[in-house]
Amino acid sequence: MTTATMLSSILRDPGSDAPYADSAPLTLETIPVPEPRRGELLVKIERASLCHSDLSVINGSRIRPLPMALGHEAAGTVSAVGADVDDVRIGDHVVLVFVPSCGDCRACLAGRPALCHRGAEVNNTGDLLHGDAVLRSEAGERVNHHLGVSAFSQYAVVARESAVVIAADVPFDVAAMFGCAALTGIGAVLNTGQLVAGQSVIVFGLGAVGLMAVMAAAQVAGTTVIAIDPLPEKQALALRCGATAVGAPDQAAALVTEHAGDGVDLAIEAVGNSRVMEACLGLLTRGGALVSVGLPHPDQTITTSALQFAGTGRRLLGCYMGDSVPDRDIPRYLDMWRAGTLPVELLHTDTRPLSELNESLDALAEGRVVRRLFTLD
Repeated sequence: MTTATMLSSILRDPGSDAPYADSAPLTLETIPVPEPRRGELLVKIERASLCHSDLSVINGSRIRPLPMALGHEAAGTVSAVGADVDDVRIGDHVVLVFVPSCGDCRACLAGRPALCHRGAEVNNTGDLLHGDAVLRSEAGERVNHHLGVSAFSQYAVVARESAVVIAADVPFDVAAMFGCAALTGIGAVLNTGQLVAGQSVIVFGLGAVGLMAVMAAAQVAGTTVIAIDPLPEKQALALRCGATAVGAPDQAAALVTEHAGDGVDLAIEAVGNSRVMEACLGLLTRGGALVSVGLPHPDQTITTSALQFAGTGRRLLGCYMGDSVPDRDIPRYLDMWRAGTLPVELLHTDTRPLSELNESLDALAEGRVVRRLFTLD
């Protein structure tokens, strides 16, 4: 019997230089379609999204084992179900989530599955929650999974815990953005930052995660939402997403004074830059909180006055995957989308074939796209 094959975008060498259209770090290869094992699903990828977390692996700032089939934000259709999976059927639509939760570690038992210890371990090694990596090249070489998903492929084998079943009425162009951007950006505001009515928030960095944070903050009654990015087109998009005021980084302090007095209650740092984190701390009111969402290079450090934490009650909060509980939050956020209060379609820049991934890395790095989606056929 002939083994079924699929196309998959594979990274073999780290630290590629821009322009990526020339260095071509991702190769589109034909590899065997793996079978799901016990506790796993085979998912046909309908739409996959390009995210800065993909770029951080390619440019070498996030070290992952190679070769690796990249892509971690996607939605698809279940094609096969492994043993012991009795709550998912072939044909179900699913959103894929980049942290599978074991349910038994101290983080999962504390109600924080985004910080699952076992999930973090297998994500770092390129394996899956229920076993070693199943991807192989045509020559039989091991290919590592990216965050348990590897979405830049026609099919993905994932742990059952990496998939959230959604209603079939949600378009895949919408659903694909809920496994990373929505969970992270909305969760940063509602779960980690716990923004309440009447408070003020500033969001630095208006990529998909930052704009999702703007949308979420704009839904909390009486909030003031200041959105900061150097690109005027992203500032304009933030206004459409519900921002009260927008500006460039050098205008942030004046905007805070104008709209929030002595400081904001909540700052969302979605740039991944230590200098921006320091600036955010300086814009907080007494008792305010900075939520760190972006992923700085591991070599970056922050320098700030230690006294401000005990002395003024300011807080610095780390946020991974929006402190989300995916089975709870994705349906909740989709209800917000259905109600028209979460217009995520605004973030969909365009849709391209998977063959244009390398060129799309340049567009992402230069801020020319917010969320570019890919078709896999």
